[in-house]
Amino acid sequence: MLFNRHLLPASLVLSGTALLCACGPTNSPSLSAVVISGQTMGTYYRVSMVGLDKSREPELRKQIEDQLKEDDHELSTYKNDSVLSRFNQYNGTDPQPVSSGMADAIVTALRIGKKTGGEMDITVGPLVNLWGFGPTKEPVKMPTQEQIDAAKAEIGLSHLKVIETVDGDYLQKDKANMYVDLSTVGEGYATDHLARLVEGNGVSNYLVSVGGAVVSRGRNPEGKPWQVAIQKPTDKEDAVEAIVDLQGMGISTSGSYRNYYELDGKRLSHIIDPETGRPITHKLVSATVIAPTALEADGWDTGLMVLGTKKALALAEKEHLAVYLITKEKDGFKITMTPQFKAYLRKAEK
Repeated sequence: MLFNRHLLPASLVLSGTALLCACGPTNSPSLSAVVISGQTMGTYYRVSMVGLDKSREPELRKQIEDQLKEDDHELSTYKNDSVLSRFNQYNGTDPQPVSSGMADAIVTALRIGKKTGGEMDITVGPLVNLWGFGPTKEPVKMPTQEQIDAAKAEIGLSHLKVIETVDGDYLQKDKANMYVDLSTVGEGYATDHLARLVEGNGVSNYLVSVGGAVVSRGRNPEGKPWQVAIQKPTDKEDAVEAIVDLQGMGISTSGSYRNYYELDGKRLSHIIDPETGRPITHKLVSATVIAPTALEADGWDTGLMVLGTKKALALAEKEHLAVYLITKEKDGFKITMTPQFKAYLRKAEK
């Protein structure tokens, strides 16, 4: 998975790129939340549950950690023996077996990718690695146009497909050197899995987050809907831009202002534009999406970040998405949102 270079303390962070945090007291005298948290996939996870018997915490912690290890074993590009790494290392074009969950995640990513005109592209791995945001090290000098063109020749959504059969699911590429990177949907994938795990244990009031992806159901310890805060595009830990009531939905934020490095005096974002083969340079700094699942929200937020404000807003309106965009301007930041997002908005602070 893609590591964040600018993570804040675990007690405050519920996202990897732009802070999303649970709001509201959790120390009600009548109810309390069991909170299990830790590190995974190069970021942090947090599971808050109301109504769980405290004695079951060790059992739930093991289940949660086992689930996260399983997801990382499937999707990681940092582990050479992961399912995805083995697929990337395979220099052939025969279908390779994957889990049904991984197949569903890739189908979702391919669908969103096509709707964004290929701007959200999970085959962009060669470019991610070229620019030093994958398992490879940061380059010591700017990649040449020849290197960029060579990497671009290895990508493309049309060269990857999922095959579903009665015997199982398979992933196939028609370019032997294709390198798939699922970091754009990995946090949402893991978040949805943890939500299902918690519900399977009889918990109906919870808030789950992995990195910048969050899902909530039911009520917090005060008996009120869980609320999530969107951070201002700053390194300040408590700078809240807006607060939303998820109403049982998933939410994910992608931002360009934390995961970056500087080379030759230029600030390079981890978000790569497949069309140019280079890190994005436009003024959109944060995109937040609310969707039925964290996976769906996680896929859309990256695609919208690549598109930039104008194109992202047009696509969000066309697809009736709940989207909240923060754009850098000369005198500060401009907020743009769709009507669908306003339905979830609870408070904004300038």
